[in-house]
Amino acid sequence: MANKTIMTYEAVSSPAQFVRSMLRGAGQVMFQNSEWTGLLFLCGIFWGSYASGTGIVAWGALLGLAVSTFTGRLLRLPAGDGIQGLWGFNGVLVGCAFPTFMGNTVWMWLALVFCAALTVWVRTAMNNVMAPWKVNSFTFPFVFCTWIFLLAARAMNGIQPEYMSDPTLPEAFSAAVDTGFGRLLEYWLKGIGQVFLIDSWVAGLLFLIGLMLCDRRAALWAAVGSALALAVALAFGASGTAIENGLYGFSPVLTAIALATVFYKPSMQSAAWALLGTAFTVFVQAGMDTLTAPLGIATLTAPFCVATWLFLLPLLKFDEPDGPDHSNWNADNKKHLNRYGAK
Repeated sequence: MANKTIMTYEAVSSPAQFVRSMLRGAGQVMFQNSEWTGLLFLCGIFWGSYASGTGIVAWGALLGLAVSTFTGRLLRLPAGDGIQGLWGFNGVLVGCAFPTFMGNTVWMWLALVFCAALTVWVRTAMNNVMAPWKVNSFTFPFVFCTWIFLLAARAMNGIQPEYMSDPTLPEAFSAAVDTGFGRLLEYWLKGIGQVFLIDSWVAGLLFLIGLMLCDRRAALWAAVGSALALAVALAFGASGTAIENGLYGFSPVLTAIALATVFYKPSMQSAAWALLGTAFTVFVQAGMDTLTAPLGIATLTAPFCVATWLFLLPLLKFDEPDGPDHSNWNADNKKHLNRYGAK
């Protein structure tokens, strides 16, 4: 067993496997254990960032991904997680968030490195705490750690809250929105793009193609999740600006993929459950937007985490007579492990 463990860690630390682990880390943001999916996700991040004049977001994503992947290796966490890219998915989101919300200073970059590394052991800690409940921490390590640094930016000049909203109580807003077919298509794709905080329909399209390369069912449910979120937000008169920027779509996209393709065996029952959970995520998003507005911080992917936990904690059996265990990704995401001798 010791020899197998050493061999596995050597595989993770080899340059080629390290790059594969990084790419899978990007893919695992949407539960996909595929370097090709991760590569397309990174292409979407770079395209969307440079197209909007914020290219540093792309480099932040790459740095956060590399740091968190390396941290998992340094801490000698389970090598199987590293091979699947599970060390990196929180870190890449940290890398997207820091340049999006804070000014471009050397201290911001140092804080990004620290926070990206921090998410790796926070994820381990949260998963240990949540294991008896049979649920996973998902992207909440990214959410929690980033919230801490965004709040700290209000008290530290080195990490300036340059692009964060002013803390304020919710006020009147316009629900007016252009509902032309072309514009609706754009909002729908932006909902997928905003998973990585990228305000670009082209990025959303690249993310969708990346999903199709690994799992067509996941791509379908990402599309359904964003479309359903858009429909619910329009029907209930949510902020037109938020709808146009895809801000009601990204958490429902993740909820839809998680409930319909990852943590429950696909069936008509689990599909109905996923639709219900996806719609509910829109209301969680609106509620948490209101909750965090006085703090001047974004909700990030917290609505996805909260809604998905609430729809997993009942441990409904559906087609699984022994009951589900949602504490880790499903078996399909472990299909690459045998080649590397990991368990």
